[in-house]
Amino acid sequence: MDALEIITNQLVEMKNTSELTIDLAYSSLLLNNRFLAEEVQLLYQRTENINIDLEQLLLSCQLMGDDSKGLISLVRMGMAAERIAFAASKIAQVVLRGIEPHQVLKMMIQSADETVERVAVPDDSPIIGKNLKDAQLPEETGWWILVIKRGDKWVRPKASTVVEQGDVLIASGYSDGESDFKQVVTGIRDHRS
Repeated sequence: MDALEIITNQLVEMKNTSELTIDLAYSSLLLNNRFLAEEVQLLYQRTENINIDLEQLLLSCQLMGDDSKGLISLVRMGMAAERIAFAASKIAQVVLRGIEPHQVLKMMIQSADETVERVAVPDDSPIIGKNLKDAQLPEETGWWILVIKRGDKWVRPKASTVVEQGDVLIASGYSDGESDFKQVVTGIRDHRS
C-alpha cells in the first residue's frame, strides 16, 4: 500500500470515527448512559492515535519533497477530526463525572422509556452473515444499532453492514423490547417472558 492510500484510509477512518464519537456522546448524555460515555473516550483516544500516525506519515512525505501546501491541508483535516472527537469526549465527561443533568434534560431522561444495551454476537447466532437490512432488528425488536464494536474497531452501521461472529452490537430501544433484541441476536429464548 502506498503512502497516498494509507493517508486516504486514515483520513476516512478519522472522519467516520469523529462522526460516530459525536453521535455516541449525545446519546450518552440524553440517555445518561455511562457505558456509552466510556466508549466515547475510547473513540477519542483512537482518533488521537490515528492523527499522530497521520502527522508522522505526512512529515515523512514532506521530507520526500511532496507538495507542502497540500500536506498542510491534510494535517488540518486530521486536526479538525481530532477536535470534533475531543469535543465529544467533553460532552461524555458530563456523564462520567456524574454531573447532575439540567432539570429539562432530567425530565427527558425520566420520561423516555429508552435504554441502551450491548450484546455480543455468539458463534451460533442466527444473524451471523446477514446484513443489518436482512437481520431486521428494528422491525423485529424495535431496537436500533448505534454502533458495532468489531475487535478494536467501531463500525458505523449501514443497511449493508454484515454481522460477524464476535461483534458486539450496541443498540438502543424501548425497555420492553430488550429481551426480544437479545433473543434475535443470540438465538436464545428468554424463558422469563
